[in-house]
Amino acid sequence: MNIDKDFTFQTIKLTLDYEGEVTATLISSKRNVGNRKSVLYLHGYNDYFFHAHMAEKFNENNFDFYALDLRKYGRSLLKHQHPNYCKDIQEYFEEISIAIREIDKLTKVHLYLFGHSTGGLIASSYMNYGAERNRINALILNSPFLDFYQSLFEKFFSYWGSKIISTIAPYAKINGALPPVYAQSVNKNFYGEWDYNLDWKPLKGFPTFFRWVVAISIAQQKLADSNIKVPILVMHSSASKKINTFSEEPMSRDTVLDIEDIKRVGVTLGDNVTLLQIDHALHDIFLSTKAVRETAFDKMFSWILKVK
Repeated sequence: MNIDKDFTFQTIKLTLDYEGEVTATLISSKRNVGNRKSVLYLHGYNDYFFHAHMAEKFNENNFDFYALDLRKYGRSLLKHQHPNYCKDIQEYFEEISIAIREIDKLTKVHLYLFGHSTGGLIASSYMNYGAERNRINALILNSPFLDFYQSLFEKFFSYWGSKIISTIAPYAKINGALPPVYAQSVNKNFYGEWDYNLDWKPLKGFPTFFRWVVAISIAQQKLADSNIKVPILVMHSSASKKINTFSEEPMSRDTVLDIEDIKRVGVTLGDNVTLLQIDHALHDIFLSTKAVRETAFDKMFSWILKVK
């Protein structure tokens, strides 16, 4: 499938926020047929939807496929906005609820919420507090951002430092918080195979706003009370490591998050959680090498078939 030719893009007008006009983008596969199981995908941080191969797999497995470019990301980023900025991740609940209601007009059967990294954190939070959470039949998480890849001391300092700084200066930021190694492992101009818009997903990442760090930290802390009622699949790599210089090593592990954090928090999200390790996977499991991602697809769809 081709991202430009095989999808439709619906701009959703949202409630004005502290920066003014706000939109999100609902993306639909043209191969959707309606009246069958569907999935709604949420991308990660410094990210947007470009995963045409993922949509194709879902369509081939008799699913309709939808994705959101959340506010201030990708196709939804407006000129007056600070990229990827939020004060509270519940800001994203508005577009998720609207998307669910739009999908519900086309099908009344199973709907799965699928989130990657920060999208996984947002999806998990939505399943606890979102207005349309009862319409979701299962939650699929691809390397969800359930904790920062830091020591306890670093997390304490990061949270309180970010809170103090952002209270004084709401748009204070830091550049270069994301090492380029992960981007190099997925981008076709380096060592990966994926072509995407570098204005929407920069190799060095957008500046990280301290207020965003606070919002993410608070959302992660709230997961201590998570009580998601639907089946949950938590997918993660077999290894993780912080790496600042590219080598073969980052091509077969998560260099963004700690898989032990994902497992530790992931298993507590609800009463019906399946942890699924994908050997040699990247942080975004479905951007891994072909053999690895095909294994991930097979195992994910095998799990989905068991969900009632």
